[in-house]
Amino acid sequence: MSSANEKPILTAGPSITRREMDYVADAVAHGWNQDWNLYLERFQRAFAEATHTRHAMATSSCTGALHLALAALGVGPGDEVLVPEITWVATASAVAYTGATPVCVDVEPDTWCMDPDRLTDAITPRSRVVLPVHLYGQPADMARILPIARSHGLKVLEDAAPALGATVRMNGTDHPVGSLGDAACFSFQGAKIMTTGEGGMLVTSDETIHDRASFLNDHGRDRANGFQILEVGYKYKMSNIQAALGLGQLERLDELVGQKGRIMAWYRERLQGVPGLLLNAAKPWSQAIYWMSSVVLDERLTPPRDQVMRHLKGLGVDSRPFFPPLSSFPMFQTKQGSGPVASRLGRTGINLPSGHGLTEADVDRVCRGLRSALVARVALAS
Repeated sequence: MSSANEKPILTAGPSITRREMDYVADAVAHGWNQDWNLYLERFQRAFAEATHTRHAMATSSCTGALHLALAALGVGPGDEVLVPEITWVATASAVAYTGATPVCVDVEPDTWCMDPDRLTDAITPRSRVVLPVHLYGQPADMARILPIARSHGLKVLEDAAPALGATVRMNGTDHPVGSLGDAACFSFQGAKIMTTGEGGMLVTSDETIHDRASFLNDHGRDRANGFQILEVGYKYKMSNIQAALGLGQLERLDELVGQKGRIMAWYRERLQGVPGLLLNAAKPWSQAIYWMSSVVLDERLTPPRDQVMRHLKGLGVDSRPFFPPLSSFPMFQTKQGSGPVASRLGRTGINLPSGHGLTEADVDRVCRGLRSALVARVALAS
């Protein structure tokens, strides 16, 4: 059990400095009337620049951004959108909002992202969009996914919710995630690499997609004619106050990504080579941001995942399981069931503490606890 004087080690947590506080205070004091969107516009311009895209539209959540992007791409009832089996449910829910059907594609055992080989098998005449997720900050293999999508006439929407700052090397050049498909969406939920409390961003370099999404996000209003509404729209807008926080966070992105990299390096130093553990991939064609430092257990060598997590909890160390396969949920179930890799990862994956405030001493404690969990079979089973 944890000592009474040891503080709990949490799974996630933001890094907020005086810069962000000053921006927010200024937005609260002065960001009204004719200045209602000054921070919003600054945030959007800076974000488009950071992701090498032409347009960025801040939203109230990444889920809302995904919904708008899919609607702007013309996705609707009767269509299919290809999504990875392992992702947060919002990826598939946004597809369902449009009336389309999410089709689950199994994932790779090392990147934990959509498997390009399985993608080809899942494409049908009803397929409209490929929606890869850059899971836990590791980019999907876009160099393989993009040609498959293009060869079938499919649009590509990147769910980059957890991966701002990550890059993919293609044709000798490093490309930021979010700049590779037709559009992309990011999350600023409180646990992400940067936060606005809750919030998201839709980015694209396609004028038509941006204009359509912007129109839909303004309740389908005829902007040339006051309050006349042309069709049913939505309101997934971000506030100026949230954007002020986001701008301060974005200006510190290199620092925030660097801290995640240090945390992952500490874990690798202590856990690399431990029997029964697979850590986040380090692929030569990508630079991950390691939003979550994670391990996958080898079921042949370790106790069950939930027992390991209970052991850590008893030591004051928080953790969380990998996302379950989407097709394990009743609304997304299929006759064939979940893919074998996704099923295994859903049983064996653990996100370790990865918050920005984590110290090397904290990581030492997590790793000691994890090592003790792997050998505590009898105690864990009791």
